Amino acid sequence: MKIAHIAPPWIAIPPKNYGGTEIVLYNLVEEQVAQGHDVTLLAPGDARTSAKLVSFFPHSLIDAGVPWQGHLKAYYHLYKAVSYIKEHEFDIVHAHLSSAADMYVFPLTAHMTTPMVTTLHSCFPFDRAQTWTGDADKCYLEWLASAPMVAISESARAEVPHNLHFVETIHHGIPIAQFAPTAQPEDFFAWLGRFVPEKGAHLAIAAAKQAGVSVVLAGTIDKHMDVSVNYFNDMIKPLIDGLQVKYIGPVNMQKKIDLLSRARGLLNPIEWEEPFGMVMLEAMAVGCPVITFARGAAQEVVCHKKSGFLVHDANEMAQFIPRVRELDRATVRAYAEQHFSVCAMANKYQRVYKKVIASSRQRATPTLAASTLRVPSITPATIRSKIDESVRVSYPAALTRATLEVEPQP
Repeated sequence: MKIAHIAPPWIAIPPKNYGGTEIVLYNLVEEQVAQGHDVTLLAPGDARTSAKLVSFFPHSLIDAGVPWQGHLKAYYHLYKAVSYIKEHEFDIVHAHLSSAADMYVFPLTAHMTTPMVTTLHSCFPFDRAQTWTGDADKCYLEWLASAPMVAISESARAEVPHNLHFVETIHHGIPIAQFAPTAQPEDFFAWLGRFVPEKGAHLAIAAAKQAGVSVVLAGTIDKHMDVSVNYFNDMIKPLIDGLQVKYIGPVNMQKKIDLLSRARGLLNPIEWEEPFGMVMLEAMAVGCPVITFARGAAQEVVCHKKSGFLVHDANEMAQFIPRVRELDRATVRAYAEQHFSVCAMANKYQRVYKKVIASSRQRATPTLAASTLRVPSITPATIRSKIDESVRVSYPAALTRATLEVEPQP
């Protein structure tokens, strides 16, 4: 298949530190190339990929210092990507809806003839900035309502407030072989993510303290979001003592694998309906059990008492912390391999591509019933009649036969 992926332009692929959508996209593209597909990735120039890379500026926007509200360059990226696709032949276009600016892809592709499917990576509403929320999502339903969509979990699909055209639900997958444990577990727990209130780092600290264990925090502070900066400075930083509560900053993939390999378990006290939660999958892949609040897609990702524990608040999390020793880390890793491999994810997307392509062809060539087609019969007499009628209209009657009638040649 000839596949074109339109990547969001904000975070590098693969991400240097945090980037859920970007690591999923990276894993999918690499697996599709490995399976023999002809893949083009339309992304900023700092992407690392085995696919053909087409870029319109050198650096992803966040790394270039562009705030999330600065949409102009994001629009330029999407416009140029769609223009490139229209000038080349692809079997399918795969777009990725992760942040507000990604919505521009829908009006831009409204008249594109190549079939397109979009993965919904994040949550509605997309018309939001910091604490402000608008109503522009409803305007975009003009294009969204009929666009083939893929949900990343049943929970995420159920949370969508609009009647969208979902063609499938596909869980994320990862290359399990790359997540080989690097060390034996030690006596600490880990928390990884973005420092925003809904990710619950403060609750992980509270649960760890209540259980009498140490916790290591690793994650990013989004300097372009006041809520992230204020949350870290006001609620997290005062609790960091370097002993029971440590903060090691952002981690790249290799450091993340090492941290999760050494952690006794991952604490994931989310306070929102998270669409998926890649960090839970990454933890299980190295055999690290996950203790998570049973919200969002957590119940689809973690198997209670097999790959981790599903709890409902920080107190219950603290009670389950000692029980992670009951779980066999090899079993935890095997569960991740069985249910969340990148190969399975790529195969499911290929089936979706074929479904969307077939549906697009069917719409492009509608069947017309023979009874609706009435073709008038044409005879020499009909042609002669039409010519005579045209001549009478165009010329005076007295001149018609004298000047325009052509005699048969002997």
